[in-house]
Amino acid sequence: MTDNFDIRVMGIREVARAVDWAAAEGWNPGHQDAACFAWVDRAGFWGGWIGDEMVAAISVVNYDDGFAFLGFYMVAPQWRGRGLGLRLWQAALDHAGGRVVGLDGVVDQQDNYARSGFDLAWRNIRYGGVPRALNAGAEELTLEIVAAPDAALEALDRSVFPADRQGFWRDWLGAPGHLSIRARRGPETVAFGTQRPCRNGYKIGPLVATSHDAAQTVLARLLQDLPAGQEVFLDVPEPNAQAVALAHSLGLEPVFETARMYRGAAPDLDVTRIFGVTSFELG
Repeated sequence: MTDNFDIRVMGIREVARAVDWAAAEGWNPGHQDAACFAWVDRAGFWGGWIGDEMVAAISVVNYDDGFAFLGFYMVAPQWRGRGLGLRLWQAALDHAGGRVVGLDGVVDQQDNYARSGFDLAWRNIRYGGVPRALNAGAEELTLEIVAAPDAALEALDRSVFPADRQGFWRDWLGAPGHLSIRARRGPETVAFGTQRPCRNGYKIGPLVATSHDAAQTVLARLLQDLPAGQEVFLDVPEPNAQAVALAHSLGLEPVFETARMYRGAAPDLDVTRIFGVTSFELG
């Protein structure tokens, strides 16, 4: 029956179904994730079908001529163990061509990714729980709501991400329910972050800052309007000790981890500025 396994690019409704699958796996996607993710690369989301049934999914989103990111790699439980995921994986990676490809791999798949040429760069730890109250950092900074990208925000993002993602930021910053805050020191943008509602609680991502103080100030502002008792999740690169300390200061506990891995030369990123990963699915 698997001889009629059909691989093709997903439409927006099928991307939404893949997000539902991610929710069933416990990945806790945001309410607007499907809409924000789908058009970054219109040929980047791939599905595998048996007849009329979608049985597998993956995304390999090409950001530019040099970099792609892989996510949403899933096979429906009743179809696992038949080699369908590997066939879809190989077809979708062909879409990336010779680009460097990044991914955030769950623990039980990391050996498989290594066999496909992906090397470990660092671990990301998801911290979650009902946060304690958090005061702004000691430095006096100017805060503002940001609903669209500009050159200063994009420049800070490029220090932590290896490709221009202006189109993604337009959708992400303006999505219904998302709140994004920028911190300025005089005219300089020194931090920004987004809070978004998810299937369970809220995620903070990204949280990018040139200092712990700036990250804390933006995070405090993002948290201040949340309903009492809501869980919050922050995905932190383990090598950034200040980011780990900030998560602990909120009383959050590790609940999940991934491995940031790359096929090809790992990009030179300033991990000390990443206090919260934007998304495990798109980097």
